[in-house]
Amino acid sequence: MAVIPARMASTRFPGKPLANKTGRPMIQHVVERARQCHSIGRVIVATDDRRIAEAVASFGGEVAMTSPDHPNGTSRIAEAIRAIDCDIVVNIQGDEPEVEPSIVDAAVTALLADPESPVATAATPFLDGEDPADRRLVKVVVGLNGRALYFSRSPIPCNRDQRPDGVSPLRHVGLYAYRREFLADYVMLPESPLERTEMLEQLRILEHGHPIAVAIGTSAAQGIDTPEQYEAWASGWLARHG
Repeated sequence: MAVIPARMASTRFPGKPLANKTGRPMIQHVVERARQCHSIGRVIVATDDRRIAEAVASFGGEVAMTSPDHPNGTSRIAEAIRAIDCDIVVNIQGDEPEVEPSIVDAAVTALLADPESPVATAATPFLDGEDPADRRLVKVVVGLNGRALYFSRSPIPCNRDQRPDGVSPLRHVGLYAYRREFLADYVMLPESPLERTEMLEQLRILEHGHPIAVAIGTSAAQGIDTPEQYEAWASGWLARHG
């Protein structure tokens, strides 16, 4: 199943899930994408805000009301699925209205293929126009076993001698597939030093010794963090869809 955490109190873009320049709230775009995934049998929006819950209900979506006190989306998801029977839970970010169903399915496949990993995520080569030095774009280095070695906001790896056969950087795609039983363990893990330094919660998993499987595909989708980014995305969507 997919769980989409959504909250109104975004620092840079308050009310982001309900932005509706396209004629439908952004959270609806995300739900519709999640429903297209072959690996997903159920989609739930996890929120602490009645306005989001009402918007989701208006287009026939399913909502789980959660506490307002969660430190991150993963913690909110853990509460939302507490009474739900499922094997794998996919965390799809509520601000990625163009997340590709194929990359979600690839992350689920990577998790199923690696029984020792409790979590899987996805990565993509940088596309034209994307700058590996941009700290807003998270990078990941993947080992020969298909598992994450490290995530960083800095450009990694460093091709010191500019070797033509060097490893090209990969952009992290911010979605996660969790084995259900690991979510309960995750929320009990204390915040870790690298997590605090980079402000990347997935580093908590690595620092506490848990492997993360990584599916590598092609993805152009990026999260929407600001009103300006939303305006640009909505204009493009309306140009394509009328």
